Amino acid sequence: MSTQTDPRAILDRSAMSGLQVAAVAICIFLNALDGFDILSISFASPGIASEWAINPAALGVVLGMELFGMAVGSIALGGMADRFGRRPTILSCLLLMTAGMYAASLVGSVNQLLVARFVTGLGIGGMLASTNAMTAEFSNAKRRNLAVLLMAAGYPVGAILGGSVSTMLVASFDWRAIFVFGAACTAFALILAWTALPESIDYLATARPAGALERINTLLARMGHETIARLPTVVEASARRSGIATLLSPQLRTATLLLTIAYFAHIMTFYYILKWIPQIVVGMGYQPSTAGAVLVWANVGGATGAVLLGLFSNRFGLRRMIMVALVLASVMVTIFGLGYPDLRQLALVSAVTGFFTNAGVVGFYPLMARVFPADVRAGGTGLVIGVGRGGAALGPVIAGLLFAGGFDLLVVSAVMGAGALVAAVAIFLLHAPAPTPHEAPATS
Repeated sequence: MSTQTDPRAILDRSAMSGLQVAAVAICIFLNALDGFDILSISFASPGIASEWAINPAALGVVLGMELFGMAVGSIALGGMADRFGRRPTILSCLLLMTAGMYAASLVGSVNQLLVARFVTGLGIGGMLASTNAMTAEFSNAKRRNLAVLLMAAGYPVGAILGGSVSTMLVASFDWRAIFVFGAACTAFALILAWTALPESIDYLATARPAGALERINTLLARMGHETIARLPTVVEASARRSGIATLLSPQLRTATLLLTIAYFAHIMTFYYILKWIPQIVVGMGYQPSTAGAVLVWANVGGATGAVLLGLFSNRFGLRRMIMVALVLASVMVTIFGLGYPDLRQLALVSAVTGFFTNAGVVGFYPLMARVFPADVRAGGTGLVIGVGRGGAALGPVIAGLLFAGGFDLLVVSAVMGAGALVAAVAIFLLHAPAPTPHEAPATS
């Protein structure tokens, strides 16, 4: 039994075990599932617009509805993850997502589809806040930034794989088949998480539910680490104010507000690209299946950007890399607005645009994991993401209104790309937090 009383310090300084790697891998898979579930409506949008003859402004609302749900889910369910645990919150979110995806395959009107997408968004919002915290807490200090960035990179990977399948489904069936496939994948993820994803030791040590010491020691033993004789006493969760009060305390207020502003502004830019690419491509005269392929290329670029950010962030500094990605994202979104009659050129520009826009997004997640302490980590992440998802929801709607108002693609793209510049300024003003007291370099 270890003389160390803080299990978080043991995890931080030790090599990552197979159980820890598996937990991180599951979180990556869950975020990949989020990527497909969120963008399923984008892949389906040409078919929906054609079947129900809805105008661009109304389509913008349809494209953004699950993002409104995500805003609510991130704040409400992210707080639940700090109070009741990461694992039960993840399971609850997967249940909501499964129900929402399947319901979307059965709808017969726009209003019914809006309800189904809102329910799906509730689950996705709580899921992202929980998996971000879970990934950070199962990683050691040395691998934490990379692990969280890889988790975030799961999003475009899910969109790539899901988009490839969606293209085949639309060609063989109709847009409803996309949601049936999504519901089946989400149900599988629910079973996987139920059987293989344990609770976070960081949560158990901070929240101290009944039997916390025994549960922590069981997990430590399964990981091959030494067990502890008693719960840590240095940082007591009961000594902290909880929830919003902590996030808006003098110690965290500035960071919380700057992260929220930055995420809100950039996510408008990010979802303008992801939500409108299929409809823009169809408007250029291409087939809906081709539109899905262009969106896949945007996500190929996004996945590449996320991985490279993870590999280079330790060498060049995470905050600096995020700012560079955000500035270049604004530039590329504007360049995308020039329009390209050649499909290969359009796919290439979409991929480069996705590279920088997604690199900017994923950089927020390890930054949030460092800024927020364990007892408000999921809630803080949920607050930033929740308010930010308001920007995500507004992005497609504002773009739809601009298109409906007669503005051309270049003007709309320049306006929507400005959000990334606002985010870059906010991150510049944010001072990176110091490591927590129990963090130290890990052995591997």
